Amino acid sequence: MKRRDFAGALALAGLGLGAQAQGTPYPGAKPVRLVVGFTPGGAADYVARSLSDTLGRTLGQTVVVENKPGAGASIATDLVAKAAPDGYTVLLASPGSILVNPALNPKLPYTLRDLAPVAKVTSSPLVIAANPGSGINSIQDLIARAKKAPGQINCATAGNGSAPHLGAALFSQVTGTQMTLVPFRGGAPAIQSVVAGDTHVTFGTPPSVLPMIQQGRLKGLGVSARESSSMFQGLPGMAEAGLPDYGIDFWYGLFVPAATPQAVVRKIFDAAAATMEQATVRAALAREGTAVDMSRSPEQFVAFLEQDAKFWVKLVRDAGVKLD
Repeated sequence: MKRRDFAGALALAGLGLGAQAQGTPYPGAKPVRLVVGFTPGGAADYVARSLSDTLGRTLGQTVVVENKPGAGASIATDLVAKAAPDGYTVLLASPGSILVNPALNPKLPYTLRDLAPVAKVTSSPLVIAANPGSGINSIQDLIARAKKAPGQINCATAGNGSAPHLGAALFSQVTGTQMTLVPFRGGAPAIQSVVAGDTHVTFGTPPSVLPMIQQGRLKGLGVSARESSSMFQGLPGMAEAGLPDYGIDFWYGLFVPAATPQAVVRKIFDAAAATMEQATVRAALAREGTAVDMSRSPEQFVAFLEQDAKFWVKLVRDAGVKLD
């Protein structure tokens, strides 16, 4: 998809907001599937499971988390894009499958026109961590090692086009270094590869990385935000780590098939907004380094996506990232 077509595609993606509800009032008598494009144990899975019970109670229907990993979450996105537009199949997605993959890969079986944005629900930085036996103990160590041996530092990511993949690519671009990016089918297997010593370092999502740092199985180097946060005790932000020109975070949002009736989209949005206000949900997410970041409306989420797309697509092109 060409860049000039991207904003128009996002606008068309919101056309489902204009349809009218028909038939049995939603959510009726069957469970809602919350589809996640990564394996269990990663950030997307953790966010989905942190909100699913409360979301279900608010909707008045069971919400079942369903993991469909593969192809940078494109498999899950395509599944939802082609599902019946009735509100019973909802996607929890990050920028990779929504903004990056469709913009750069015209062979994908879905386009932005196939989805209707509902709400952004969370945001967080990446956590940069290394195998304790690697000898990499700080951000400056990582830069020095990568410059001394270009391409010999193996960096595990959650898949091509994922936020960890693009975070590592931006790091290399800003620091003038070269790492070998090794894609996995999700955050959990990527982190396990670093713990095992099969790869050296990762730019991982907080729920995947923080427990391993706390257990001493990974060495935390910093968080990808420019400033440090109380959610990441002992981990410097990039300015404190000596890299003030680097900063990146990522989000998760809810999407449904494009033709989903407006009344259903609004009901899911309202239930999500109520869910993200719950103290128990906020606390569960904060423990894993994830902040609630709720859209004001589905329309505001569409506007946000139009702007955010410019950052991610420019990053991929400037860094020369290739998506399979």
